[in-house]
This record gives sequence, C-alpha cells and structure tokens, in this order.
Amino acid sequence: MKRSRINDIIAQSDDMMRSFGFVMPPFAYWSPDEFKARKDDAKNVIDARCGWDITDYGAGKYDEMGLFLFTLRNGRLADLQRGGGMCYAEKLLISKQDQLSPMHTHVLKAEDIINRGGATLVVELFGSDAEGNFDETRGGTVYCDGIKRDFTAGEKLHLAPGESVTLMPGDWHAFWGDGGDVLIGEVSTVNDDETDNIFREPIGRFANIEEDVDPKHLLVSDYRTWL
Repeated sequence: MKRSRINDIIAQSDDMMRSFGFVMPPFAYWSPDEFKARKDDAKNVIDARCGWDITDYGAGKYDEMGLFLFTLRNGRLADLQRGGGMCYAEKLLISKQDQLSPMHTHVLKAEDIINRGGATLVVELFGSDAEGNFDETRGGTVYCDGIKRDFTAGEKLHLAPGESVTLMPGDWHAFWGDGGDVLIGEVSTVNDDETDNIFREPIGRFANIEEDVDPKHLLVSDYRTWL
C-alpha cells in the first residue's frame, strides 16, 4: 500500500469514528517526530502495539480485502498466563462495504465483535476439527449478546448496530460490511497480532508499504523501524 493512501485512510477513518462519538487518545495524533521524542514515555504504548493499524493482508487490494483497526489498549501476555493483572484488550475497527476480512481464528484470544454503528456487519462462521484446524463441514456454538446460538458450517450472522457476537479460540470467522461501512468494537483477551492470527489461506497480517510520501502518523507496524 502507498503511504499516501494510508494517510488518507487514517483521516477518513478518524472522521467516521468521530461521527459516532469516538475520539482517539492523544498519542494517536502525534507526528512521527513527536513519537520519537516521547518514545521513552510511550514505552507501554509501543510495547503493547497500541495505535493505528491498516492492512490489505499483503494482497494489494485494500477495498476488496482489508481492514482498518486502532488498538486502544492491550494487556500483557505474562498477566494472562498467570491469571491476573491486565488480561484484556480493546480495539475499534472499520469494515467497509463488501471489504473482506478473510477467514481466520485465534489460538489464545477470545473476543467480542460489536457493531458500534453504520450498516450491517456480516460474520461468516465455521468450526474446527479436533486439532483446531478449519473444518468446512463443522458448525459450533457462539453467543450473540449473551444468548446461545448454534451455527452450521458457513452460516452468516447479520449483526445490526448494537448487536454482537462472542468468538472463542477455534471459531473460524470472516466478516465484511453489508449495505455500507461498519464501525466495529472489539473487546478481547490480550491481543498478539504477530502470532495469534491463524488464516485459512497463506496471507500476511500486515501491509507492505511503499513510501511515496511521509507518514502523517505511525502505524503499529512502523514502531520497530521508526522508533
């Protein structure tokens, strides 16, 4: 993805989030130079990989397969492993109309996917085999707004604004906006986007960036090289 496109997506996404009453924390609006100058103070933000995250999954077709994310807060794997402390994470996402977030699951992370506003969010579901692998014949059970719901393989949930689904490790899922763009909330256990996204197809989690202009704000995938 071109950096100029990423800059535009950040600005457009910020406008959409604000239209629903969500404002990002102050560090979201730091320039790269300010982030460098304050990196010691922001060590927790950097280590937890909080911030802007825009991906086309390495396929170069963002409008067809991609996702906007902002990680607001993220806990510590060590706390999760010992069963106490900061064991949670929170994100805001935007899934554009017919923009696929491809089929995947998680090994550790349980998550609530919440339609925070906009159009309908479609979530396609499959179950796992005994080893946790994708099983095109198997359904399972999820909870929608706390209410138990059994699903068949390939069943599609249609979540209106305010509705949600709870997904556990091994629940294979893909999602997209239907009828327009959707603002999504994600509340989960500790999030590790580098190792805990298991895709059905061999794709990447992060975009390959062409630096045609300077970044307006850093992405979480920039932290290692820029900071």
